Amino acid sequence: MSQDGAIIGRLGDVPLYGPEGFEGMRRAGRLSAMALDMLAGEVRPGVTTLTLDRLAFEFAGDHGARPANVGYQGYQNTLCTSINHVVCHGIPAERALREGDILNIDITLIVDGWHGDTSRMYAVGEISRKAERLIEVTYESLARGIAAARPGNTTGDIGAAIQSYAERGRTSVVRDFVGHGVGRVYHDAPDIPHFGEPGSGIRLLPGMIFTIEPMINLGRPDVKILADGWTAVTRDRSLSAQCEHSIGITETGCEIFTLSPAGLFKPALGDARP
Repeated sequence: MSQDGAIIGRLGDVPLYGPEGFEGMRRAGRLSAMALDMLAGEVRPGVTTLTLDRLAFEFAGDHGARPANVGYQGYQNTLCTSINHVVCHGIPAERALREGDILNIDITLIVDGWHGDTSRMYAVGEISRKAERLIEVTYESLARGIAAARPGNTTGDIGAAIQSYAERGRTSVVRDFVGHGVGRVYHDAPDIPHFGEPGSGIRLLPGMIFTIEPMINLGRPDVKILADGWTAVTRDRSLSAQCEHSIGITETGCEIFTLSPAGLFKPALGDARP
C-alpha cells in the first residue's frame, strides 16, 4: 500500500487507484471541463489566445484551483493554445484569432492535489470543409480509443482502434506524443500511444487512470519543435487537431472524468465553406 491512501496497488510503475482517487479525479476533471465550457463563448475572431489564457487563470483562482501548467518545466501559461498547423503545446500570445482558424485548448487544473487534464477543439467562425472533416475524424478516433479502454484489453488495443479509424479517414496519427497516466502526478505511467498493434503494450486493470489524447493530421504525421522549445507543428504545414479526456478503468469499462457539464466537448460545426 502506498503512503498515498488513494493508491490501492501497482502494476509495475503504474498506480492503481481506489474510490478516493476516482472521486478526486471527478472533481478535478469536472472543473477543467467547466473551464473549457466557459471559454467556448469567448472563442471568436479578434480575440487573442493570451486573453483566453487570462480568463482561464482567473477561472481557476475563482474556483480554488491551481493551473498545473504554470511553472511546469518553465512554462508560464495556464493554457496551451494550438492553432491550425500547431499540433500541441502552442503558447498563448497576442496573435488574434481569425475567421476560419481551428484551435485546440488544453488545460489541466489541480483540485485538492488531483489533476484534471483535458483538451478540445474550437472552430473560429466558419471553417473549411477539410478542417471540419479533420475535427470529426479526431473526435471519432478518441471515441474509438475510449471504447477500447476496458479491463482485459491492452494499451495497444487503444492505439490500434485510434490508428485504424484515423487512417481509414485519410488522416495520420502523430507518433511523437502520447497519452499518459494522471492523478496526483501530472504525467505518470502508463504511456498511451495513439497507434499500435492489438494486444500489444500493457494489460488494462481496474484502477488505472490516464489520458487519451490523439493528435491527428490532415497530412503526414511528422512534427517538429519550434525554437521556443514547446510549440510542436506539422512539418508539412498541414492542419492538425486534438481532443483529450482523462479516464479511469473500472470493473466493466471506463469512466470519463472530463465530460463537459454543458455538453460542449464536441464543437458545433455549422455549414462549412468548401
